Amino acid sequence: MNAITRVREGVAAFGRLPAAPAAQQLAADAAEAAELRAYATHPDVVALRVERVRAEVDRLCWAGIVLGLGFTMTNVQSFAAAGTPAWSLPWLAAWLLDPTVSLVLLAILRAEQVTARYQVRTGAWTRRAKWFTLAATYVMNTWHSWAEGSVSGVVLHSVPPLVVFVAAEAVTDLRDKLTEAVTAAFAEAQRRAAPVESASVPKTTTTERPAVERKQRNRSRPKRRVTFEDYLATAREAWTPEVVVSPAWVRQVTRCSRGLSSRLAATLAAELRTATTSDGGDPR
Repeated sequence: MNAITRVREGVAAFGRLPAAPAAQQLAADAAEAAELRAYATHPDVVALRVERVRAEVDRLCWAGIVLGLGFTMTNVQSFAAAGTPAWSLPWLAAWLLDPTVSLVLLAILRAEQVTARYQVRTGAWTRRAKWFTLAATYVMNTWHSWAEGSVSGVVLHSVPPLVVFVAAEAVTDLRDKLTEAVTAAFAEAQRRAAPVESASVPKTTTTERPAVERKQRNRSRPKRRVTFEDYLATAREAWTPEVVVSPAWVRQVTRCSRGLSSRLAATLAAELRTATTSDGGDPR
């Protein structure tokens, strides 16, 4: 039943004709708005919005970190080459120094991206390794400027490593807080939706007992204790002439305890001997 039908039935209940098309359109718009609001405030939709913001923050931070490390590569290569001829073996090997440090730093940041998502704290060595790689990148990037006493060079070559350092520290806290935001947003939206969901659930009468309650009630009833005579009757019914009465056999057919099986076996064997003697047969 759509909104327009409900409006018509409500108006007809008061004995008046349906309203004009403008009122019908307003009723349809109200129903559509209510449906959109129900979806917009759904806990999963709210959490998804925060997840999208988290993904955007990750992409922007990763882009800034990669660009900053790329800017420092030439300065680190110049520091490692130390005036060797271009395209010589030491000059080519100097290009490997910055990627070596940068890849270790990126690996640590990638691991922290996962741990921060689930709010798992890393150890002290993780932070030490991150700080060491960032400090090494900063020193190698600004060494020539410090040696030449160029203030502008120090400022120029200090900005990218410091930005990378600050971003690497901030992005971990941001991911942690965004995870808390997802949890808080989901809980808040779920709390708001709870009264609406509870109002839509029909109340059950006392005569309509759920099956789960009946099962729990039956389980709570105390079971009748099995006596010695009950075990003996069970063993007596299970016995056949080719069976040798033993405690192990008694436990198998009656599921009794080990201590009780010896008594049951002795009692049943005595009964069988008495029965066979009275019949003139050989006792077992």
